[in-house]
Amino acid sequence: MFHAASSLVPSPRSSPSEKDQHQRSPSRTRDRRPTRRDAFFDNAKYLAIVLVAVAHSWEPLKGGDRGLQAAYLVVYTFHMPAFIVISGYFSRGFDASPGRLKRLLTGVAVPYLVFETAHSLFKRYAGHSPDQGISLLDPYYVTWFLCALFVWRLTTPLWKLIRHPLPVALCVAMLASVSPTIGDDLDAQRLLQFLPFFVLGLCLKPEHFQLVRRRSARIAAVPVFAIALTFAWWAVPRMDNAWFYHRDSAQELGAPWWAGPVMQLALFVCSLLLTACFLAWVPGRATWFTALGAGTLYGYLLHGFLLKGAEYGGLFEPAWLHGPLGVIAVSVTVAAAVTLLCTRPVQRAFRCVVEPRMEWAFKRDAAELARAREKSRDQRHETVPAA
Repeated sequence: MFHAASSLVPSPRSSPSEKDQHQRSPSRTRDRRPTRRDAFFDNAKYLAIVLVAVAHSWEPLKGGDRGLQAAYLVVYTFHMPAFIVISGYFSRGFDASPGRLKRLLTGVAVPYLVFETAHSLFKRYAGHSPDQGISLLDPYYVTWFLCALFVWRLTTPLWKLIRHPLPVALCVAMLASVSPTIGDDLDAQRLLQFLPFFVLGLCLKPEHFQLVRRRSARIAAVPVFAIALTFAWWAVPRMDNAWFYHRDSAQELGAPWWAGPVMQLALFVCSLLLTACFLAWVPGRATWFTALGAGTLYGYLLHGFLLKGAEYGGLFEPAWLHGPLGVIAVSVTVAAAVTLLCTRPVQRAFRCVVEPRMEWAFKRDAAELARAREKSRDQRHETVPAA
């Protein structure tokens, strides 16, 4: 979810002549330019977060509407897997270096602590739930993803070391689905059952995404989604929605133990297929919402307050909202709201808690200190007047 650009700097021990040659080298000069963001991934992240928010708004509305429930199941099959695959893809460079660990703490761990506390307090006072406490081990609502992302990213060097990481991750997920004793700490079931999608993202290369960006893939996605909606409509009265949340074992869902691995594999294949179809429809060119892709974490973390606030205030109770026009009105409103939450003004307002710098909390790296001393020395040389 975060793009990191590396910079090339001359070694502190370089001689002045070597340094000048380094600075004059055209190839090194080109390498210093900031890496250009790929509009495709920003578009995908924005569209995925809109689907996440809209699907959350359908929860209090779906009731006995079989069509809406079918659409809900289809979206839940791929919206978080798509988000997680992209997160894994952009975590490939994580190597547990001090700089990356620092960004992991400030960009994932700290927001988790802040928003887990904020959501718990919001439920306690706005939701009139005096028994709601603050438990950093039991993620509430949307914060589970930050907790899982922290653990997944920490284990990235391990998955990059293993010869066949995806089959191993699938085995871990299947074992979790038959282990009711895992418990709710850190939402471990979701963390483990969604793990294969993150590991898949780590294994993907740019050419894999090119396969789904072809015109033939976009055309093929139409009948695939049509079949998925038809199957979901059939499955609504026959299947427990909880399978799609990946937060319970088979035994906790009242199913035989062997159903856990079977459903885990089946849902992984279905989620992967629909994720590919979703990505096939994502535009690859820059659009009006491309820039919003950089703020999807803001939209994800903040939209929960809007939806829970509406639920606590009874805004989903009017009967007309449960009809087709009401569902469309709610969907459009929520999509517009999460779009606003991804904009730059919102990012500036909440950056202190979503992406805090926290320089005061970390020791300065020795290489960073050396670069700072060299930069200061160069600046002093530049200010000396020529004889």
